[in-house]
Amino acid sequence: MPAPLLPAANAKPTACLALTDGTIFYGHGFGATGLTVAELCFNTAMTGYQEIMTDPSYAGQVVTFTFPHIGNTGVNPEDDETADPVAAGMVVKWDPTLASNYRSAEELGAWLARRGRIAIGGVDTRRLTRAIRLHGAPHVALEHNPDGVFDLEALMAAARGFVGLEGNDLAKDVTCRQSYRWDEMRWAWPDGHARQEEPRHKVVAIDYGAKRNILRCLASSGCDVTVLPATATTDEILAHEPDGVFLSNGPGDPAATGTYAVPTIQGILDRTDLPVFGICLGHQILALALGARTIKMNHGHHGANHPVKDMETGKVEITSMNHGFAVDAQTLPQGVVETHQSLFDGSNCGIRMTDRPVFSVQYHPEASPGPQDSFYLFGRFTDAMDAREKTPA
Repeated sequence: MPAPLLPAANAKPTACLALTDGTIFYGHGFGATGLTVAELCFNTAMTGYQEIMTDPSYAGQVVTFTFPHIGNTGVNPEDDETADPVAAGMVVKWDPTLASNYRSAEELGAWLARRGRIAIGGVDTRRLTRAIRLHGAPHVALEHNPDGVFDLEALMAAARGFVGLEGNDLAKDVTCRQSYRWDEMRWAWPDGHARQEEPRHKVVAIDYGAKRNILRCLASSGCDVTVLPATATTDEILAHEPDGVFLSNGPGDPAATGTYAVPTIQGILDRTDLPVFGICLGHQILALALGARTIKMNHGHHGANHPVKDMETGKVEITSMNHGFAVDAQTLPQGVVETHQSLFDGSNCGIRMTDRPVFSVQYHPEASPGPQDSFYLFGRFTDAMDAREKTPA
């Protein structure tokens, strides 16, 4: 077994991270106590730790933050992407300091404890990140025990018993249980979140794990948004008489979620000419519905500085990403083209149909905090709905 890595200050460890290969990281626990098992990924963003922890796309994952200053701006209710943290836990280099920000309402550690999420500080996150890049996203067990007593064999057994994300439909665990309306718009100084009072288009958003800021961007773009569960049928969607359909982000294996989501999307494409716009898991589900395949990535893309090239204009956008699966561009059928590509590894980041206003991207144009180079995609969606309204029946 490799030698355990102790906190730099040699303080008594109160948390332990165990990898399936026997590697053990000791550190300082904060947040909730207890044990969790998950896949381990890393995120390179320098801001937005609260949004990351509450992003439903991180279900089943412990997040390693490569930026060391985590927790220094606290947390506040306005920045939650969903009602509760969804990520299983967090790993950081330095223990969180006291929060200092005029919007801060609570310390990160207290917020995590109240929400039942485990965190470990004092970890060599650079070594951990290199291991993930080299060997892929491992399964891990993370335990926080103030007594500092850990059964290492049991921890490694728990990590090895994790079912993993491949073949796992997690959208069903994070989707809404019933439909609801959304009219809150993007945050703006000094009033915060205003309400959309003059929408131009009716949009049905399929919730595979939707981030609130995506819904805010749709509302800010002039949409009257109705959110439906991931399991909504074609008939249930069309009963709302939408002008367009949006496919949200979400966690897990798209092929597993696709067992029920793909027939629904195919039904919409077969029965209507509605504009369709997908993001992240929604992008992957759309690709599956069009006949392509998806694959599990070695360690995925998680960060706020990913360069993406628009293959049709040559423009390079800096984007926010969070995905562990990708569309295999070589399986795209005739009539569907690749529109965007990662400049990190060449993986697919966007598609569109050549004869219909149906398109999707792998990254997050709604990023906040984060780059806003790609917000134009929401305008492209509303422009498609405008054009459809002007087209004679």
